[in-house]
Amino acid sequence: MNEVLGRVTGLLPRSRDYEGLPRCWRADLIAGLTVAVVALPLALGFGITTGMGAQAGLITAVVAGLVAAVFGGSNVQVSGPTGAMTVVLVPIVARYGVDAVFTVGLIAGALIVVAALLRAGRYLAYVPWPVMEGFTVGIAVIIFLQQVPSALGVAKPAGENTLAVAVRALWRAPGTGKGAALAIVLLTAAVTVVAPRLHRSLPSSLLAVGAATAVAQLAHLDVRRIGALPSSLPAPHLPGLAVSRITDLFGAAMAVAALAAIESLLSAKVADGMSDGPGHDSDRELFGQGLANLVSPIFGGMPATGAIARTAVNVRAGARTRAAAAIHAVALLLVVLFAGPAVSKIPIAALAGVLMVTAVRMVERHNVAAVVRATWSDALVLGLTAGATIAFDLIVAIEIGVAVAAALALRSIALATAATPSSIPVEVDDDGEHELLAEHIVAYRLDGALFFGAAQRFLTELTDVSDTRVVILRMPDLQVLDATGAQALGAIVTELEDRGITVLLKGLRPAHRQVLHAVGALDRLADERHVFDDLEAAITHARRHATRAGQQAVQPTAAR
Repeated sequence: MNEVLGRVTGLLPRSRDYEGLPRCWRADLIAGLTVAVVALPLALGFGITTGMGAQAGLITAVVAGLVAAVFGGSNVQVSGPTGAMTVVLVPIVARYGVDAVFTVGLIAGALIVVAALLRAGRYLAYVPWPVMEGFTVGIAVIIFLQQVPSALGVAKPAGENTLAVAVRALWRAPGTGKGAALAIVLLTAAVTVVAPRLHRSLPSSLLAVGAATAVAQLAHLDVRRIGALPSSLPAPHLPGLAVSRITDLFGAAMAVAALAAIESLLSAKVADGMSDGPGHDSDRELFGQGLANLVSPIFGGMPATGAIARTAVNVRAGARTRAAAAIHAVALLLVVLFAGPAVSKIPIAALAGVLMVTAVRMVERHNVAAVVRATWSDALVLGLTAGATIAFDLIVAIEIGVAVAAALALRSIALATAATPSSIPVEVDDDGEHELLAEHIVAYRLDGALFFGAAQRFLTELTDVSDTRVVILRMPDLQVLDATGAQALGAIVTELEDRGITVLLKGLRPAHRQVLHAVGALDRLADERHVFDDLEAAITHARRHATRAGQQAVQPTAAR
């Protein structure tokens, strides 16, 4: 019991969450308002896409955004309704009705809180990078397809499969579609794309929606509009939780919980790379997202996750503490209270245009290209994950992607083991390399396999390097290197170089050089000449760096 209480206490908010707020409150205020401008059309659009209505999306952004900001594990994460979550919710609404989503949200929130108490946040590190990229590509395609009926001005056809529904909408469009809706979509997309090119700080989505709304009003276009919004938050209401209902919806709740956990932790991890502040706490982040999903349904909201795009806007706008995310939620609450009549006039087609552009921007083309160029197995995993996301659902897609990645990795390890019995991923030699420690030079030998299952351990071990000027990574005995391992190696190079530690690579195999080049890891070295075929040459070069740093040179030591 004491252990459980200790874990809960460790997950609660603390005063240092707002450390520095007196100095940076202006930056947090500006960032919060900036994110609110970006979040408004997205929240409305995602609510409509799920079939729950624009008000559900807005309520989710307010309630879940505020709870996750206070209790989450990241200082800059912004939470709310997301495109990935709509992908899971659309078939739930189609099969069980809107009311079922509230029950699903409560169950999912409870499951995420339990996951936080079990300290499950660390296991995201074992999801391969190609799976995550394929997952993102699949989500982007589905979000785009979900907007097709609204973009064509036709009633949404019945069905749970997004691709099939989009095809039916295209089939119906010649007879029942409205050209005005498509014109609004094109106008919205054009403004969304052009505005940032005029000035990066322009709120392109809001400008696009405003322009589309003005045109629709002035030209009296026959398009569907959002309609009336509540003038305040609905009174709290606990959905019915009959045992039979919970049993029917438990599978759907598991899918929602898994997605909320994965997307939130992924978003927090991305935020860490963009921000110069402290990294996120995975278990606290799960706890905050769990509470957010418990509270949101009580006020009529939908399940929420950390939102990568809004989090990125928050960081770029200068956010320093979680106060910025809380301000974003409060600003959206003011929209509910005072701007409902204006928002109700927005054409649904305008939101469809914003979401279509958002879907296209979700795909990081350089990341996809890097995975595809890395190895054929990584490209296969990415393709299968994306295809399964579109054809089935997100959870099945991740299961397929991880299973295929594991099978291919094990195949590679089996082939490597036949040539080299060593399976230790990182090993420090006991002979000559220890003598280099006095010169602040450390040499590591990488053996066996550096793939997605070993990448996190590799990161942890090498980031512990201290009191060192140069690190030499000896790689001739490395048998397996995939895209995730190469990305981890690139992250190590970046971190060590940022700390003033020069990284040298020795003995790269041609195949490994190709993978490292494909993911951009070699570009992170301080100099392209820091790749050596001979260890003696690498040590000599390392000593020159140590000498320039003011260290005392010693006689070269033969390490092999």
